[in-house]
Amino acid sequence: MITESLLLDNPDGQIPGAAANGGPIQSAITYEKIPTHIYADAKDASRAVAQEIAELIRQKQRENKPCVLGLATGSSPKTVYAELIRMHREEGLSFKNVVSFNLDEYFPMEPNSLQSYWRFMREQLFDHVDIEDGNYHVPDGTLQADKVGEFSKQYEAAIEAAGGLDFQLLGIGGNGHIGFNEPGSLINSHTRLMMLDNSTRAAASVDFGGLPKTPRKAITMGVASILGARRVVLLAWGERKAPVIRGAVEGLVTELNPASYLQTHPNALFVIDAAAASELTRMKTPWLVDSVEWDNKMKKKAVTYLSLALGKPILKLTDRDYNDNGMSDLLAQYGQSYDINIDVFNQLQHTITGWPGGKPNADDTNRPERALPAKKRCLIFSPHPDDDIISMGGTFQRLRDQGHEVHVGYQTSGNIAVADDEALRFADYVVDFNSKFGINSPEATRIFQDAAQSLRDKKDSEMDTAEVRYVKGLIRMGEAKSTCRFVGIPVENAHFLNMPFYETGTVAKKPLSEEDIKITMALIEEIKPHQIYAAGDLADPHGTHKVCLDAILESVRRLKHKNFMKDCWVWLYRGAWAEWDIHEIEMAVPMSPDQVMKKRLGIFKHQSQKDGVVYQGTDSREFWQRAEERNGATAGLYNKLGLAEYEAMEAFVRWRF
Repeated sequence: MITESLLLDNPDGQIPGAAANGGPIQSAITYEKIPTHIYADAKDASRAVAQEIAELIRQKQRENKPCVLGLATGSSPKTVYAELIRMHREEGLSFKNVVSFNLDEYFPMEPNSLQSYWRFMREQLFDHVDIEDGNYHVPDGTLQADKVGEFSKQYEAAIEAAGGLDFQLLGIGGNGHIGFNEPGSLINSHTRLMMLDNSTRAAASVDFGGLPKTPRKAITMGVASILGARRVVLLAWGERKAPVIRGAVEGLVTELNPASYLQTHPNALFVIDAAAASELTRMKTPWLVDSVEWDNKMKKKAVTYLSLALGKPILKLTDRDYNDNGMSDLLAQYGQSYDINIDVFNQLQHTITGWPGGKPNADDTNRPERALPAKKRCLIFSPHPDDDIISMGGTFQRLRDQGHEVHVGYQTSGNIAVADDEALRFADYVVDFNSKFGINSPEATRIFQDAAQSLRDKKDSEMDTAEVRYVKGLIRMGEAKSTCRFVGIPVENAHFLNMPFYETGTVAKKPLSEEDIKITMALIEEIKPHQIYAAGDLADPHGTHKVCLDAILESVRRLKHKNFMKDCWVWLYRGAWAEWDIHEIEMAVPMSPDQVMKKRLGIFKHQSQKDGVVYQGTDSREFWQRAEERNGATAGLYNKLGLAEYEAMEAFVRWRF
């Protein structure tokens, strides 16, 4: 994927081809059937959309007319709403003439529930601006089922009475849904009660504490209701949305991807970040769309793509292969295919190393890491208490086995991912332990009793008590320590940061704060590492991994003037769901079958995350299965390109500051 490496090499977040002011990437487009603006990151994109909404509000104010907005929920529009609030506070943007209608609401759903879209809109926007009471509308999740039909007609009538939607803001589901119009929804559908697709419920289960607690239905505006808006803007962030974005933008209009219906709208726009755009033709194979600058990165991207697309090892590619697949310009610039093949093959070969900390007493000219110092201080940042072993467990073990001083910074407690019955089991164990050994601890008994009562009485709309969250945090801390012992590093080398942004007790987190950054900086200054490993999830602006990464990168920027930082390299790994694209990888650490098995056993130390994870997402496999599939697939790609065959590989990209 072109996006991540470009962002890594451009600390300002500017992608080549994007406007200097952070605007969208421009290109000669021949494949896209919907206007699509691609931004370096979600923040730039959100600011642009917020500016359009603000200008529309102001225009309607000058005309003395209401501005009728269709609004969306979910993670995608949060940054847009935050920018609108900023403009209200700092630029005097008034919402007194705004009338809003939200797309959807879960059914059944109480308005004050933690997962309610009514509550979401109040917390994310309405409570912070001067919109008039009664001017914002959200479908009613408290209705009796037999009343929803009449309510839906009234909702449509209210939109029409307000003058119709001037602007409709949308997100997009992983299956292409807009609103809750799931695959199969017809283009002429209107507001109605909808059965949710299993993939939608699985994605939403993060907010509900598991799939069994996730609603099966929702009230949603229909496709025709959405298409009736005079302007429609769809937002999408992150590589997980890339395949469905490509289908909607470049594919056929089909009910199997409801977002594709926007191809029929005369004034629709997709606003996406570079990660969500990664499967679009102009991003994946830009040489097929427009002339490109054939620098080394583009050459490597094109040659690896061609090799995999044709199913031929790199060293077997011919001049005709290049010419027949739109890469004649590359041949013209670099000469015959033989020379290009050898160059790219060697670059890939040089990324492979069994010495992630550098190989002592060896020529490191073509190695990804320095030979010196021979024994390095390595700091692995783990956003959750198991990301270290899941994402880079083999490398973690190698660093330790090869004599480096390894530390792990566990950035968050991960407490919300522990099931209630697991917390009760551990609290009960403490009480029984004290009783067995004659330890009189009324406080422990009280905590258990309070926790048990709280969990029995807790409604889905309520968060855990502080005591329950602490118990859950202790469970995950113990599992992380167990992993460190398993790998062989001292438990005192495990540092639990408990970053404040995470400790809300809910899936929704606070923004990154100065306190979070200072905590991160303090650990880096304490360890003075030669290597920093961090979770390089650059896409989702609201995900825990992204917030943790932001804290690390900002800390490194602030500390880079320190002498010890001049000899510090930052390596980024990916999570359990995706891997760096093959042309981006700068260090690939191979694993034997025995090492893969040892990594699996290390993952097993996190017992609270086995056999039914609270936040499973759309992937039903356990984390060890996801990790092994991902690492095996990376090794498989190297083999398909004509390099040595390994059981598995962990991959890294270097961030240069």
